[in-house]
Amino acid sequence: MTTNKRIYLIRHGQTDYNLKGIVQGSGIDSDLNATGVKQARLFYQTYKDVKFDFVYTSELKRTQQSVSGFIHDGLEWGRLSELNEINWGVFEGLETTPESRKAFQHIVASWREGELHTPIEGGESPIDMYTRQKRGWEKIEADGFENILVCMHGRAMRSFLSLLLQTPLQNMDQYPHSNLCLYVLEKNGTEACKLITANSVDHLEDVKPS
Repeated sequence: MTTNKRIYLIRHGQTDYNLKGIVQGSGIDSDLNATGVKQARLFYQTYKDVKFDFVYTSELKRTQQSVSGFIHDGLEWGRLSELNEINWGVFEGLETTPESRKAFQHIVASWREGELHTPIEGGESPIDMYTRQKRGWEKIEADGFENILVCMHGRAMRSFLSLLLQTPLQNMDQYPHSNLCLYVLEKNGTEACKLITANSVDHLEDVKPS
């Protein structure tokens, strides 16, 4: 089904893993910390009057907690595993050290060079993530809702934006993100999405993004 859409795309609020610089991917099902809960509340207060038709989250609870205000209001809600964060494999749950930072930066640099089939040891490649996101987007398109809220994860958001805006996946780092940031996109019929708002944190007031 092809419909016109307005997509409010947010990253989940802050977790202690974010605060401590510990890698969390699809295998880490962390909760929001106090700052993340405040970020979620501020986003809800700013956008509660938007007439959303549906909210999509990943299967990880930090995304669900980030939109809990809308869910508690009775907004229809669905979880899609296709929106989960990339599986960071051997990096997941590790505190940052000089060695792990170097290895992490090396794999991300290889993706920027176009080596998108290169997986993280024990995890996914960007192509793996992008392919499952395409399946998720097809489900969202088939649902036919016009005004939707989507909550997902940092690296996954970069890939998803590349998909929706039809930009090269190896350039996904052009899309910055911070906790509880907002991207707004519009889609008219079969055309590619258009970017309206990028990485906005205006709704967070005094909460420092991370």
